[in-house]
Amino acid sequence: MQNLQEFPDFIRALPQIELPFKGARGWLMQGQKMQTVFMEFDRETSIPEHTHAEQWEFPLAGKVRVKSERGDAEYMPGENFSIPADEPHSATVSGGYRALIIFNSPDRYRPKK
Repeated sequence: MQNLQEFPDFIRALPQIELPFKGARGWLMQGQKMQTVFMEFDRETSIPEHTHAEQWEFPLAGKVRVKSERGDAEYMPGENFSIPADEPHSATVSGGYRALIIFNSPDRYRPKK
């Protein structure tokens, strides 16, 4: 039986995305006006401050701490959060973090070549 924290094979069959972090993988479901990304991290990773289009994130395993102008918050599986467009933010994800993330933009990530 598959571990419920792992993404199923049909998700892992999606195109992988380019990521600048070691131990991180992501798979892309592309729409005309937005993207859905399935992301996982093997190790604790600090993501530097950045901005992008509006984001809605659903932690599935592990935890993430997000820092923004609205404050510092930690999210666990079963919770979700959004980040407004162009809001500077950074994050620290735990090893084993998995999430489903929707971006209100068709070009947040690019498939690996």
